[in-house]
Amino acid sequence: MSEPRQAPHDLEASSSPVIVNQGGAQLAARLEAHWSKPRVISPPKGAPPWDIPPDADMLVTQPGPWLAARAPASAPPGWPFNLRFIQALSTGVDSFPRWMLEGPPLSCARGVAATPIAEFVMAAMLNFEKDFAGLRVRQRDQWKSRPLGLLAGRTLAIAGYGAIGRAIAARGRPFGMRLIALRRSDGPLDPDVARAPDFATLTAEADHLVLSLPLTTQTHRLLNTSVLAGAKSNLHVVNVARGQLIDQEALLAALDEGRIAGATLDVTDPEPPPEGHPFYAHPKIWLTPHISWGDAKSGERAAAKALANLDHYARGEALEDLVEPALGY
Repeated sequence: MSEPRQAPHDLEASSSPVIVNQGGAQLAARLEAHWSKPRVISPPKGAPPWDIPPDADMLVTQPGPWLAARAPASAPPGWPFNLRFIQALSTGVDSFPRWMLEGPPLSCARGVAATPIAEFVMAAMLNFEKDFAGLRVRQRDQWKSRPLGLLAGRTLAIAGYGAIGRAIAARGRPFGMRLIALRRSDGPLDPDVARAPDFATLTAEADHLVLSLPLTTQTHRLLNTSVLAGAKSNLHVVNVARGQLIDQEALLAALDEGRIAGATLDVTDPEPPPEGHPFYAHPKIWLTPHISWGDAKSGERAAAKALANLDHYARGEALEDLVEPALGY
């Protein structure tokens, strides 16, 4: 769903847009150099995104768990003031309060993390099949042979076939993996990707199940006891989306009882898990600190999204990567 969508508001810009930038000093410098000659305001670190001057046209912000915790239940008096659109510097917008989603047009940074996340997924699957940590020899009596797993011939099941899902499929393809995906829209899949009719079927066919779905009321705890009951005993779950997609107690029970084989979790609920949580020491879980999206140029790609939409706004054109409030992504 990456194609531009027409915003439901009049986007005719003022001659010199006023931008509230919560994306840091480097992005502020790039915004200030824009041809539309904007006035860029950089609030103090940690300032809430709804605390903006009434003449602001554009808000550039970075959502996160802190945002949901601090947001008031309803819009502050006067919101959204003169605000014409909001640019999020992340793909996920589930931490925005509902009243922000339903306000001015909201664009996300869809696709900016697709490549690093897809590479992370490939590394996670190879790590699971090859058991690199277990193979490392530290003394002579550990020099032993044993069979290793293959990605070739395995079924890679992808829940969510947006930019990230497509990037994962593109990397699984050369490894000779069978590809199957669940896409909630009727949008097309690639010709060699089978379409799963539902999540339970997708999971039942999976050797490696990758969760790359946005968090919504429909996807909350999508991977649960009922779905896991139909999974293969060799199933490896990879979650690079949101921790709340998984019923974590159900996942632990399935791992402990040997009904599935392992999980690579880059996201949890909450983040980080509390001290002493079983995820930290579980022998079948590879836990990472919500870092699959990160690489040295991730900030540059998110900034490019913001600048491209500033181009569109200043020209009175349709914004890209608009979030559908009813869908939550």
